[in-house]
Amino acid sequence: MKVTKAVIPAAGLGTRVLPASKAVPKEMLNIVDKPAIQYLVEEAAAAGITDILIITNRNKHVIEDHFDYAFELEASLRGNPAKKDLYDAVRDVADKANIYFVRQKETKGLAHAVLKAEAFVGDEPFAILYGDDVIINDEKPAIGQLINAFEKYNKPVVGVNECSREDIKKYCSLDVTHIEGRIYDVHSIVEKPTDDEIMSLFAILGRNVLTPDIFDRIRATPPNAKSGEVYLTDTFSQMGIDNNLLCVDFEGKRYDMGDKFGIMEANVEVALNHPEIGDKFRNYLKDLAKNL
Repeated sequence: MKVTKAVIPAAGLGTRVLPASKAVPKEMLNIVDKPAIQYLVEEAAAAGITDILIITNRNKHVIEDHFDYAFELEASLRGNPAKKDLYDAVRDVADKANIYFVRQKETKGLAHAVLKAEAFVGDEPFAILYGDDVIINDEKPAIGQLINAFEKYNKPVVGVNECSREDIKKYCSLDVTHIEGRIYDVHSIVEKPTDDEIMSLFAILGRNVLTPDIFDRIRATPPNAKSGEVYLTDTFSQMGIDNNLLCVDFEGKRYDMGDKFGIMEANVEVALNHPEIGDKFRNYLKDLAKNL
């Protein structure tokens, strides 16, 4: 079945980037001239997604405003031929896909947020793009790579990349068997592994394609003994044990927009390739580097 729906969990508090996220949702922090979440919507649309549900909280209405029409602004731009490109860019934000919103009323983690998408998903497969993870690949959208694997093998798919041994301890480690190309069979997953628990350097990073049975699987997953939350990683691990999960080592540059360094990295690298400011910014960096 074709994947046409996507879910973007964006209800997190953004504590790692305070005070920037005190009044502005971290998903609305910019990468050059676009907020981070716009990159996710554009990625989904480029992969053929037509309907997107963004999961927010009571403090993130500005995300809804961003993906709505701005009639006063558009009117001021529409009549000026010199600002046609700006008008098109502003209008295009609201026309990328059919975008819906629902609130996660309690901050209980990613699995709890995903459950809020059950009515939206219905009986269709769907993609998840994590709100913190911007992945740049203009030729092959990361979520599109997962969708291709899902449609070929008819199994849920998680997106992975290789990490260093130190970094993987912050994420999770997958036990995998190679199938073909960048596609692997997943057997089990360990959350935040110790040195002895590392099974591979593959960690789940920001993208999934799932089937509607994920909701019952989440409800059947025991909560973590320490936090009391259900971890989506634990649900995925059981799916691997049940021989019902693949992973794709996706191609693309990932930026962690919930991390201060990740935000700076994204702005520098995207600016270098920006058609309007790229050359000027590159020359600026060269001059700056002389004094470092």
